[in-house]
Amino acid sequence: MLNVPASYYWSGETIRSRSVSDVVLTGTVDVPAPSARLVADWQREITLRLGLEPGDVEPLPLARARVRWPEYGLCVQAVADWTRSLGLQEVLAFSEVALMACRGARYHHDGERYGSKAFCNLFLSEDRGLDLHFPATGLRIPLARGTVVIFDTGQPHAVIERRSSGFDAADFPPDPERSQVFLSWELPIEDVHVARALGVAFDIDPASALRLEDEQVWLNGARARVCPSTGRWTPADPEQP
Repeated sequence: MLNVPASYYWSGETIRSRSVSDVVLTGTVDVPAPSARLVADWQREITLRLGLEPGDVEPLPLARARVRWPEYGLCVQAVADWTRSLGLQEVLAFSEVALMACRGARYHHDGERYGSKAFCNLFLSEDRGLDLHFPATGLRIPLARGTVVIFDTGQPHAVIERRSSGFDAADFPPDPERSQVFLSWELPIEDVHVARALGVAFDIDPASALRLEDEQVWLNGARARVCPSTGRWTPADPEQP
């Protein structure tokens, strides 16, 4: 029985097992501020179309944003240069990218949808007194324009008020200054450079992987969830497989 988190993820046509890394790679890159027109467009999307509730994380239309965002290429180049400096070669160029918005983020992991990936996020909003928090290690990263991070999708994380010890919906009233916009790349966890940088070990529980039919994260031999307020691991609901 594994007493550390394990990710069971799709690798081609089969479920494979791997460790969940607690390594977080972080830095700051120099990216130009989005124009006032573009920021206003994002705020309209967030308010009128997405209707973000506290803790929600949803995609924004990247294709439309790029029409009004001549500096988009500079942002991508800055992150590509940073990832290359970490020994990740050209992985960013071959990874899917999305534009995302959040009004804070409840504690969660993404291993049941993106177990085959690591996330690389570039934050585009100014410092609004929010932190990206990884409760397993206690790491808190102040979010500001140019903050960039790479982390395992199976690791619990949240975006919380800087003075708070957990996620509280009351910290995120309907105020544009409580939202964050960021670019997010899906890096393949099986890429040798990504796996090495995060210290991921593969095929740690092949017997269990053979029995599963969907992506899961386990702890102590059973499927696990994350408490959305505290980030602590909790057992899955009994009816869940």
